[in-house]
Amino acid sequence: MADQHVIIFDTTLRDGEQSPGASMNLAEKLQVAHVLKELGVDVIEAGFPIASPGDFESVQAIAREVHGPTICGLARCNAADIDRAGAAVKDAAKPRIHVFLATSAIHREFKLKMAKEEIIRRAVEGIKRAKGLVHDVEFSPEDASRTELEFLAEVVEKAIEAGATTINMPDTVGYAVPEQYGAIFSFIRKNVRGIDKVVLSAHCHDDLGMAVGNSLSAVMNGARQVECTINGIGERAGNCALEEIVMALRTRRDYYNIDTNINTKRLYPASRLLSHVTGLSVQRNKAIVGQNAFAHESGIHQDGMLKERRTYEIMNPEDVGISRTELVLGKHSGRHALRQRVIDLGYVLSDEQLQRVFDLFKTLADKKKVVYDADIEALAEAQIHSGPVLWTLETVTCNGGSGTIPSAVVALWHQDGTIKREAALGDGPVDAVFKAIERITGIELTLSDFRIRSVSEGEDAQGEASVEAIYQGKNLSGRAVSTDIVEAAALAFLQVVNRVALRNKIDLDRVKPTQHTPDESVSGVV
Repeated sequence: MADQHVIIFDTTLRDGEQSPGASMNLAEKLQVAHVLKELGVDVIEAGFPIASPGDFESVQAIAREVHGPTICGLARCNAADIDRAGAAVKDAAKPRIHVFLATSAIHREFKLKMAKEEIIRRAVEGIKRAKGLVHDVEFSPEDASRTELEFLAEVVEKAIEAGATTINMPDTVGYAVPEQYGAIFSFIRKNVRGIDKVVLSAHCHDDLGMAVGNSLSAVMNGARQVECTINGIGERAGNCALEEIVMALRTRRDYYNIDTNINTKRLYPASRLLSHVTGLSVQRNKAIVGQNAFAHESGIHQDGMLKERRTYEIMNPEDVGISRTELVLGKHSGRHALRQRVIDLGYVLSDEQLQRVFDLFKTLADKKKVVYDADIEALAEAQIHSGPVLWTLETVTCNGGSGTIPSAVVALWHQDGTIKREAALGDGPVDAVFKAIERITGIELTLSDFRIRSVSEGEDAQGEASVEAIYQGKNLSGRAVSTDIVEAAALAFLQVVNRVALRNKIDLDRVKPTQHTPDESVSGVV
C-alpha cells in the first residue's frame, strides 16, 4: 500500500448522538470535542446544523473553539441545508461540508421518489453549492452498499467532477459483509475516472456486528478514511467503534501495514468520558475499553500471564490508557497534583471548573480517608454536566424502612431567587424524592432506568446515581455523585428535570422554528 495513513473521521457528535438517550448539551459537546482533539482525530463531524438551532450552535461553537482537526457539518443535497452547514463551520481553520443523497433502488423508489437522472443532478448541484462555501467537500451516496455498482460508479464520477474531495461509501443499514463491502471499493477504484484525486471513506453501521470488519476490508481495498464513533455509539446497533478500528490497525500493523494519528493512550479516558456524558454504559466485555478487556480469571491464563504477558495479552493496557497503578490523593494533596491527575484522566477543564473540582475535592477529602481516581473522575464529570440550570437542590430529607410509608421533603432553589418546598409519599424513599421534585417543578417524567453504584472502594465511597427518563417521547439521562446516595439520586433526577425545563424555556423564547425541506428526514442520515 502506497499511503500508510488512515484518516480518522469521528462522528460521535453527529451519528453517535442519534443513539436513543445519548443527546448532549452544548457544554458536553464542547467537552467531547476537546477530548477528540486531544485524542488526535483528523476530522470531527460536529453535527447536523439544519436539524435544530441547538445543533447549529454546537457546530458553530466547536468550529470556533476547537483548533487542530477539520470541523465538519452534515447537510442534505439542498440549498437550505448546505447554506446552514456552511454558516456553522465557516469560522473553523479547516472547515468541511459533508453532503449526502441516497442512491439505492429502495431509497429512490420509496423515500425520495426520484429517478437516477434526478439523483445525479441533485448530487452535482449540492456539491457545487458546498464547494462555493468551502474547499473541502465530502459526498456520501447514502445506502451505497445496496446501490447497483454501475450506478454507484456513475454517481461517484459525477461527484468528483463537481468538486468533491472525499467520497464516502456508507453501509447505512449495516447490511454489508466484509468481502462484499471491500469489493465495492475495489470496483470503484477500477471503474471511476479521477478516483485517484479523492480520498475514499468507509462509514459502517453494526446491525450485523460487522462494522469494524467491514471498515478494515475497505481499508484493504483502498479506503483512506474511516468514519467511526467512541464506544461505537450511533443509530440502532451503532457505528464502527473508533477504539477498535484504531487498535486493530496498530496491533496488526504487520498485516495492514498502515496506521493512524490517534494517541492511543487517550482511548480509555475518552471512552469513560463519553459514557458518563451520555449515560450509556460500556459493556464489561467490550473490546479495548471494557472492564474485562484486560482481566484474566482462568487459572491457565493467569499462570501464563505471570510467566510472560504476551501469552494471553496482545496489547499493553497502558497503550490504551488503562493504568496498572492508581494515584491516591488525600486532604494534604495540592492543586497542582489534582490538576495533573485530571489531565491524566482525560478531562479538559477551564480554570474555573478546575477550581470548583479542587474545592469539592477538599470537601470530599475531609469525609474520606482516600480519594481515588474514580472519585476525581466523578467530580470532573459533574463539572462537564454543569451548565445553566433553573432549579438547584437546597435540601432533601427522606424517611423509609419496613413498617412505615416512605416519604420525602425536598427544597429547591429557583433561578428567580425563590425557594420552594414539597413533601411526597412513594414506593420507596427515592421514589418519594422524585415525586416531590416533580411537584415543585411541574415536570412529570417517565422513569425508564435507575441505577446506583459505588464510585470507588470502601465504606465511605461516593455513590453514583444514574437516571434515564422519557419526556414527550425523548430519552434523557442524568448522573450525579455524593457520599449520600439519596442526594445523588435527587441530583441526577434534577439534572434531567433541568434539561427539560431549559428546553421548554428556550422553545417559548424562540420566535421562528427551523424550516425543514420535506424530501428527507433529518434523522435518517448516513
